[in-house]
Amino acid sequence: MTRSTTAAISDQRTAAERARTFLPGMWRRLMPLYDVRSRLARVGRLHRRGVEIAAVAPGQAVLDVGCGTGNLALAILAAQPAALVTGLDPDGEALRVAARKARRRGVRLELLQGFADRLPAADGSVDRVVSALALHHVGETDRAAFAREALRVLRPGGTVTIIDLAGGRAPQHRGHRHDHDHDRGRSIPALLTDAGFADAREVDHADHRFGRITFVQATRG
Repeated sequence: MTRSTTAAISDQRTAAERARTFLPGMWRRLMPLYDVRSRLARVGRLHRRGVEIAAVAPGQAVLDVGCGTGNLALAILAAQPAALVTGLDPDGEALRVAARKARRRGVRLELLQGFADRLPAADGSVDRVVSALALHHVGETDRAAFAREALRVLRPGGTVTIIDLAGGRAPQHRGHRHDHDHDRGRSIPALLTDAGFADAREVDHADHRFGRITFVQATRG
């Protein structure tokens, strides 16, 4: 990952990945309503709790996987302005919204277009991997690949913190249909354990209008 003094977007997809489909947080024609919907659903409190659990220190490198319009990444920067935060998402439209928000706030946020199953970061280069309400959009094979990638990019002692639906079921809304095959996948702690994390566990949970939200953390040994 490279650093920028502005909220620039860098396309990290391979030629094959540019042809990949993905399930967006909201269809493009509804994207202007995404942050309004998030505010009404009080998703911000989930982000703030995730920031507390991630415990980012000054100067640490943070990779927000499935960053969408940047709400978790910006919450991290609000709590720890000296962090080096990078957001990753396959949705270019969502990344453009994130870039505009970061510029308005005058914060440095690196934004990368890419997929969770191939993180564009060198081995052992990241202190914190975080993800909020994104993994339920991803199929089981790619979820497992993300867990392995998180282990690869983390420095020894680094942590991955995931905020997501405990049952794996995606919230339904008009124009947004989810693959319910995701519901039959392994739990997030099991995914991380299978990837090689020794201490994956739920550290908190919350009841939300989307359902039970789990906060899971694991450390690279």
